[in-house]
Amino acid sequence: MTTPVLPDILLNPRSVAVIGASDDPARIGGRPIAAMLQLGFAGRILPVNPNRREVQGLPAYPAVADLPEVPDVAIVAVPAAQVLDVVTALGERGTRAAILFSAGFAEVGGDGVARQDELLAVARRTGMRLLGPNALGLINVHSGFVGSFASSIALGPVRAGGVGIVSQSGAYGGHLVMAAQAADIGLSSIVMTGNEADISLGEVVRLLVEDPRTGVIALYSEGIHDGDGLVAALQAARQARKPVVMMKVGRSEVGGAAARSHTASIAGDDAVVDTVLAELGVVRARSTEEMLDIVRLATRGIYPADNTLGVITVSGGAGVIVSDAAEELGLPMPAMPAATQARLLELLPICAPRNPVDTTAQFVNDLSLIRPFTEAMVSDGGYRSVLGFFTYAGATPAVAPTLREQLSRVRERYPDRLYVLVLQGPREVLRTYEEAGFTVFEDPTRAVTAIAAMGRFGRAFAARDVLPPPAVRAVSLPAATPSEAQAKQILAEAGIACVPERACELAESAVLAAREFGFPVVLKILSPDILHKSEIGGVLLDVRDEDAVREGFAILTARARQAVPGARIEGVLVARQVSGGVECIMGIKRDPVFGPIAMFGLGGVFVEVLRDVVFHRCPFGEDVAEKLIRSIRGAPLLLGARGRPVADIAALASTLSRLSAFAVAAGPRLQAVDLNPVFAMPAGQGAFAADAVIEVDPLPSASR
Repeated sequence: MTTPVLPDILLNPRSVAVIGASDDPARIGGRPIAAMLQLGFAGRILPVNPNRREVQGLPAYPAVADLPEVPDVAIVAVPAAQVLDVVTALGERGTRAAILFSAGFAEVGGDGVARQDELLAVARRTGMRLLGPNALGLINVHSGFVGSFASSIALGPVRAGGVGIVSQSGAYGGHLVMAAQAADIGLSSIVMTGNEADISLGEVVRLLVEDPRTGVIALYSEGIHDGDGLVAALQAARQARKPVVMMKVGRSEVGGAAARSHTASIAGDDAVVDTVLAELGVVRARSTEEMLDIVRLATRGIYPADNTLGVITVSGGAGVIVSDAAEELGLPMPAMPAATQARLLELLPICAPRNPVDTTAQFVNDLSLIRPFTEAMVSDGGYRSVLGFFTYAGATPAVAPTLREQLSRVRERYPDRLYVLVLQGPREVLRTYEEAGFTVFEDPTRAVTAIAAMGRFGRAFAARDVLPPPAVRAVSLPAATPSEAQAKQILAEAGIACVPERACELAESAVLAAREFGFPVVLKILSPDILHKSEIGGVLLDVRDEDAVREGFAILTARARQAVPGARIEGVLVARQVSGGVECIMGIKRDPVFGPIAMFGLGGVFVEVLRDVVFHRCPFGEDVAEKLIRSIRGAPLLLGARGRPVADIAALASTLSRLSAFAVAAGPRLQAVDLNPVFAMPAGQGAFAADAVIEVDPLPSASR
């Protein structure tokens, strides 16, 4: 049955039923009603309580069937044992969405999983959508709709603004709301998804992308149930130029286990999460503080794709701190033009005019210096982002009014730049700078981190369409994991070139093959039960004559039988020995959340010791493949470093791109592909896989 599209009525209902409504504003069933009455929610509130005729001054109804109208949204705050009957009644009345506060479902395991499945079955049958169960619910700050029992609503109204918060954790979602309030960040909506039996994280993100009052999205996730849905939502956010900042917790093994037990979630590999989020233009925050710093600056709506940082400072030490942080984050800080440096030295001979531009404390004695110095940085330096470090001096009564006025003139003349100040002082003084269009931080490193994030958003928003992945014919995987020879035949059909080789059942056949290829050759044991041959001594290099082939055939067969008793031995693979290329590694892993992920790196020590590899979600075209190849730290070895021949990057990119398309065409039974090594030959000579492993989920009928 098709899942109904999540209606925006969930955020903007005209009528709300509260099942389990309480006359006590402190109880879970009473908090939403009290909050909506306090905030002036314009819709109709319909309390359902079989024991009261009135709840908090509103007429109450004994049951869902007694409601005078079909509510757009229902809030369900009853014990777990009653939820199924309530959801069934609501669905049959035609309610479009229900928010389930009730706990005791999949998050507790056991019978709770079955109870949750029953709820979902009713929702699918009736076409109603469910938020939760075990959800803290949602709040639309602008309309005053409160479908939540968060304790934070008792602390007063939330400041309205353009930031939407989506959180899988209810308690931490409430924590983010309070932290945002402390940081003077205005919010549009807050949605806390709970178990996500029905409505997923991605669907909520898409809802906020389509919400005209939401301009920036802050996302807290413990695990991702619907990878495809989240990817589609994040792609929509990028297309709508709405920045998404995400805290995806569960990086560590212990943290990952906690996330799974907390929300019955699936925690994917953290490196894959980083890869997918970067691809989609999402900035991943490492802490709540970092998330809110980035969100606060993002509300300015300035995302420079060609981000560069110019710094004006009253402290040389602060300039060093900023420079270090910028270099670590890859944020360029080009020097001021030489002519401009000379002019600034004429204005203030003791300044350091390069970038950071250090005015020293002299600016306090001559505030007229601020405007020409800052304007020179913007007009002559051309910096897209300007950071002013004025610390506590910028908040003193003698300095603040003039400094703010001088900086405002520059901002008014160049409004397309990002202006950030590092100040310390009374909150009311710092707020005057914020109101004048400057974002204020108390720490320079935090400021640089947020500025760098704006550039990442800008580059994502400006990214051009990429080439489509290559077409690959339908893939028919074998019933069980194939041998190396079979794997290479399958890959060859996808256009992936391999080193010339031949499978030989007998030693004399191996001799004939070696004679045809020309010595030296490589010999490898051939068995579907021995995938990683080098671990058992199953590969012989530099085999130089016919007698060595015969001897090698016997050695490999004996080693295989000793190391893996009972293994199916199909013979020996004889391959041409390739020289003159750079060894690379390519692979595919099936991530439980995001599906097939491609990996590329240099082979040998570079992958096993340095782990110099990159990942990307499949499939992708040759342009993305080439970008990946050039992004590894060891790329100079492929590009002609120290007199080496330049590798055939085009052939390497074609192979990687075709591998990514093959992974998708092969379907969910494909678990992994390992091409190691892939020889990147000199330019114009191609790229060839010398070893190939394909791992598949066996069909039930597959037998040894």
